Amino acid sequence: MNWAVAIVVAIITGPVVVLLQMLRRENTAQHGESRDLLHHMVLKVDRVDENLNKHIKEHNNGNQTK
Repeated sequence: MNWAVAIVVAIITGPVVVLLQMLRRENTAQHGESRDLLHHMVLKVDRVDENLNKHIKEHNNGNQTK
């Protein structure tokens, strides 16, 4: 009788474990993509910050640019 319980548990939990592993791999891949996108955005914000600081300094020095 104990072996029947083990078989039933394996039949039920086996597919659940496989599904969870698939979701985990997909989630890890999505996190990697998000990390790359976030890094790209940080670089762009830094570049805009540098350009804005340069523009403000030009205005403070009296160099009016269009």
